[in-house]
Amino acid sequence: MSCTTILVGKKASNDGSTMIARTDDGHFDVKKMIVVEPKKQPRKYKSVLSHVEIELPDNPMRYTSCPSVDPKKGVWPATGINEANVGMTATETITSNPRVLAADPLVELKEAKGRNKEVPGGIGEEDIVLLVLPYIHSAREGVLRLGSLLEQYGTYEMNGIAFNDENEVWWLETIGGHHWIARRVPDDRVVINPNQFGTDDFDFNDAFGEKKAHLCSEDMREFITENHLDLNNPAKNEFYHNLRDIFGSHTDMDHIYNTPRAWFMARYLLPHTYNWDGENADFTPESDNIPWSMVPDRKVAAEDVKYMLSSHYQGTPYDPYAKHDSGKRGIYRPIGINRTGVTSICQIRGDVPDAIKGIEWICFGSTTFSAMLPVYTNVSRLPRYLSDVTLDTSTENFYWGSRLIGALTDPWFGSSIQNIERYHNAITVKGRQLILDYDRKMIEANDFSLMEEANRKLCDMAKEQTIQTLNKVLLEASTHMKNGYNRADN
Repeated sequence: MSCTTILVGKKASNDGSTMIARTDDGHFDVKKMIVVEPKKQPRKYKSVLSHVEIELPDNPMRYTSCPSVDPKKGVWPATGINEANVGMTATETITSNPRVLAADPLVELKEAKGRNKEVPGGIGEEDIVLLVLPYIHSAREGVLRLGSLLEQYGTYEMNGIAFNDENEVWWLETIGGHHWIARRVPDDRVVINPNQFGTDDFDFNDAFGEKKAHLCSEDMREFITENHLDLNNPAKNEFYHNLRDIFGSHTDMDHIYNTPRAWFMARYLLPHTYNWDGENADFTPESDNIPWSMVPDRKVAAEDVKYMLSSHYQGTPYDPYAKHDSGKRGIYRPIGINRTGVTSICQIRGDVPDAIKGIEWICFGSTTFSAMLPVYTNVSRLPRYLSDVTLDTSTENFYWGSRLIGALTDPWFGSSIQNIERYHNAITVKGRQLILDYDRKMIEANDFSLMEEANRKLCDMAKEQTIQTLNKVLLEASTHMKNGYNRADN
């Protein structure tokens, strides 16, 4: 599934929190946000797509989840934070190359045919959050659990998965069917990853030594050597590799679909460090060497993450909504795309009590038009405005309200975008005010049961603002209908 990921270390954020964020760009998948209690977590899991069956531990934790409303293709939990304040988002579909996939083929379902019995496939985006998040107490532990599952069951797709706790952020990428690498995001850095194998520098000495910031399959060195995967020039490099050259891709499609998104995000994070435009640009939208991680020119807040994930190349010649066509309008795939199901920022805060460390910023539909609402995650249930979603269009939940706003605004972008900007600002300001207010109340009273009350107020506010905005964009769209006619038109 095509997505865009941003990871923020605790020293790169404005408030010392860690953040992992991803747009879940399906095919207009209807999504909801729920809490999964331990009694609802299966003890034996069977994948709908790959038919793999996996025994699960008996001690799951409560966690938030953003599953698909229609279960016909499986759960697809997408993202969440568990009661140990560990966040996870899965998965970012990434690229590979024929050398890797030939050496370690993907584990695909083989249906029964004639005398041959069915052979289940591996695990994938449908399954990974459900199989991992309820059982981990740190981001590193998430990497190790997922790594062991990949080695045992394999995967049928190439994926990137992020984990965070209050101190660390980790990024894992699958390599072929059974192999994997993972890297801890340096505390002062931000990572950008748009549907492409992303990890660049990787220290194998650490991965096979102290394992402080690099982890991988135990046979990774042999796997690379025996299959002649290393494209680095030994005259210029020791065994400290740019993994993109080993495991990744550099295709023409990457330059249209993937690298332009990295270019826009890096341009936003490092406007003063590099030159991003013109003939003398250090990086262009089609550069293969845009850094995977970077120390941003200034600290990054949740609003910055939302802005980047809402991008349509505003301020550049590539903006599909630009009034004047430079000949480059709309040639690259935007980040804020029409078919996004859900986007979240899993934020784990380090300056508040454990009970309220987890905040999940949730956004449904196209991020360009939809607002992002913060909610507390350490609760037993979420308001119906987030969780009671059906396949039928409705204004009674955040998902469909967001989809309606996007569809009504897009055709009349120029005259309606000011309503969207005011909507985004209102949700963010009022949402932050409520979080600040309830943080203080709960800390002063040492009563953290108020989180559910806070979430209800947050959703009531979001519903009010969404309906107000729907009224405005509906009126704007109605006035521009092609069958409009006035007597003065004669």
